[in-house]
Amino acid sequence: MTNYRHYAAPRRLAACGAAALLLLAGCSEGSGAPASSPAASPAASVASPAASAATIAPSPSASPSASPSPSALPSPAPETAETLYRMSDKTFRFAPIGDAPDKVVLLSFDDGPKEEAMLTQMLDALDKHGAKAIFFVNGYRVEEHPELLKLIHDRGQTVGNHSWDHVVLSKKSKAEVQKQLGDVQDIVEKTIGQRPEFFRPPHGAGGDVGKQVAKEEGMLYMTWSNGSLDWDLKATKKDPQLVIEQVLSQLHPGANILMHELQWTADGLDSLLTKLEEKGYGFIDPATIERPGAPAGR
Repeated sequence: MTNYRHYAAPRRLAACGAAALLLLAGCSEGSGAPASSPAASPAASVASPAASAATIAPSPSASPSASPSPSALPSPAPETAETLYRMSDKTFRFAPIGDAPDKVVLLSFDDGPKEEAMLTQMLDALDKHGAKAIFFVNGYRVEEHPELLKLIHDRGQTVGNHSWDHVVLSKKSKAEVQKQLGDVQDIVEKTIGQRPEFFRPPHGAGGDVGKQVAKEEGMLYMTWSNGSLDWDLKATKKDPQLVIEQVLSQLHPGANILMHELQWTADGLDSLLTKLEEKGYGFIDPATIERPGAPAGR
């Protein structure tokens, strides 16, 4: 049976070719640049509740092979992640595939990237708990701060598409929706070399056209099943503790948790993740979610 203590960590394929050829060539264990899929982002193992105190930082790129003849080495093999979770297209909750743990949540943050200090604070909290998340970005913000998109990617997190202008897509024509989503796909690919595989419509209002265009772009369409209300100042009043209480009050296995790049959310994130772990929850790595173009589940 698969050991799921670190159930979201990608499995590395063998980097070299046939064993006999490697022995003859004296090839050392291969290492190479990240592959072109989100699964290839520097991966931190997701901490189980028992191991939540361990901080696992994104691993740096390995040094080049010491082989005297690099040109003779086979191309580095990409990292892959086993598909462990399937999302309901009605409730947007996640269910395990096979014997993957069910007491897990997906963390997500919308409306960035905004400010380096705040973003770094959130990334540090995620790293502290070995957690992965989706950062759903707006195109106009990426255009203003491409370096922050690179920061998200370089820290091993997943980038999602949140439209260019944060408009209500259900009120737009298909051509307008195509431009809103397509322009984000293009600028993200230009900036980090990968096109997003996840889409969340602004205000949760994508309509049938938004779902269709997201599918055409090869993205998994989602809204959420657990809203932190960090954006609702009447409900949470910029108070990190109230944000935490909102999330915990709606907690369920497979929760798709919606948060935003906001300072009060950043201030409460470490505490929230600690409380989730204390309740026995782990964190879904987006690379293990079933999505268009991803490897099929077991």
